[in-house]
Amino acid sequence: MDTWLIEVQKYPALYILCCSAAFRILHRLLQTVPCTVDTDPWKTWKWKNLSVSLVHSLLTGTWAVACVIQHPVMVHEIHSTYTPLSYLLIVVSSGYFIQDAGDIIFSGYAKESWEFLLDHVLVIWCFLYAVFTHHYVAGAVVALFVEVNSVFLHARLLLKLARVAHSSLIYSINKIFILVTYVTFRLGAQFYLTWYIINNYSSLEHAFLFLVTMVLMNIMILIYFYRLLRSDFFSKRRHENSVHKFAED
Repeated sequence: MDTWLIEVQKYPALYILCCSAAFRILHRLLQTVPCTVDTDPWKTWKWKNLSVSLVHSLLTGTWAVACVIQHPVMVHEIHSTYTPLSYLLIVVSSGYFIQDAGDIIFSGYAKESWEFLLDHVLVIWCFLYAVFTHHYVAGAVVALFVEVNSVFLHARLLLKLARVAHSSLIYSINKIFILVTYVTFRLGAQFYLTWYIINNYSSLEHAFLFLVTMVLMNIMILIYFYRLLRSDFFSKRRHENSVHKFAED
């Protein structure tokens, strides 16, 4: 196993391509879609895309947390410290993001998914830098903590595509997990990395580029968080207020 991991570090581009191909094959295998989406090409593509994304999130989110538990010093030395398994994690995840970006572009839905595409571009350049320079590998691992939250975000979108009611038990439980993991694993990880770069700015390579990237991603996740709260937590209150106002009028 150790010898194989050494080979991965010697030929990272080859293994990234292999991982991209593996996720593409998975996309081809996930042909089953619910009857609520199979008559709509956009929803059918979205279902398959989200299904692959869910597999990636389950895999890499768990893997990232396990890497930090096994080697906690990575959190404090995100620029220079990593383990072979954490390096392999970034290779695998890089392959997924490249495959998914290609899927978005070549499917013809880049316009509808431009936010995801922009996020992927930012992630890909950071991850490829880590893979080929062996710097910031631990930072990329910490960044993958967001995939714990993505598990529930992807599940939410799949439930919506399947037309599961917002008031259903499974949707209600899932949105609580979304809220908790969004604050802890997504906002927590992103803001920690931003703080780390600012606090160690003078000693980090290409700190300006990474800081700009983190700021852009922070803006995106805060906007999405606002949309999420408005859609799943405040929509009922807005509806009740509008009904009350109508009754008064």
